[in-house]
Amino acid sequence: MAKSAHFAPVGLASQGTTGLRLSSRQRIYAIGDIHGRLDLLETLMASIRSDHAGRGVVPAIVILLGDLIDRGPQSAALVEWAMRAAQASDQFIVLKGNHEAMMIDALAGDIATLEFWLDQGGRETLQSWGVEETLLAQGASPGLARTARNVVGKDVLGWFASLPTMVRSDGHLFVHAGIRPGVPIEQQQEEDVLWIRRAFLDSQADHGFVVVHGHTVHEAGPDIRPNRIGLDTGAFMTGRLTAIGIEGAETWFLATEPSEAEDRNQPVDVSDVDG
Repeated sequence: MAKSAHFAPVGLASQGTTGLRLSSRQRIYAIGDIHGRLDLLETLMASIRSDHAGRGVVPAIVILLGDLIDRGPQSAALVEWAMRAAQASDQFIVLKGNHEAMMIDALAGDIATLEFWLDQGGRETLQSWGVEETLLAQGASPGLARTARNVVGKDVLGWFASLPTMVRSDGHLFVHAGIRPGVPIEQQQEEDVLWIRRAFLDSQADHGFVVVHGHTVHEAGPDIRPNRIGLDTGAFMTGRLTAIGIEGAETWFLATEPSEAEDRNQPVDVSDVDG
């Protein structure tokens, strides 16, 4: 049976309670797929702090839209940073992405998922945790899953498993990939909110809120549509990590600037990239 998606309540209520929303009196910053680029996240967070300070005294909340790991070189350090931030404040929310879900299944011993995950950036993630190259060179195996599970540790994997998949404010729904159009929020399935693409991206339906999501790369900048806003700007390869700021009816964007070295890189075909 498919798992139902679940909300992240704000405050001290337990996670998994359906339908809880963010306060309308908060300023919200949501950040797209980071994919192992802690350097970019730290730069963007500095910009967010500066932006927040310049906009007046309003409580703020930060939401990471999932896919903290894979592809970039700093997944282990980034996860440690995010875990500390989330544990220190209930105003810092991390959503589960499909890459976190893949890692959970891969290290639980699902060899087919492990093989796929390694090709989708899992290799770089395990390198960041110090898994030996000789073991990685042998490819997907029960031994690699077991060793990686021990190296990464149950605290990280347990935290990934506990992450919520969506959170809602008055006018926005924050989720990793999107939603199944026409399906009530409380009936959305985790596979859809972590993986969905065309059925969501091509939909012009009025969902009753604007969906703020990542997952599908849009290198040119935020993908802004009447019913959704995509924030995955391919940070791991472009150097551009993007956030949206929301306060009431006002929205604005912040982003890191690609370095000259990244600008000189050859264009990457993202048509087959699983976000």
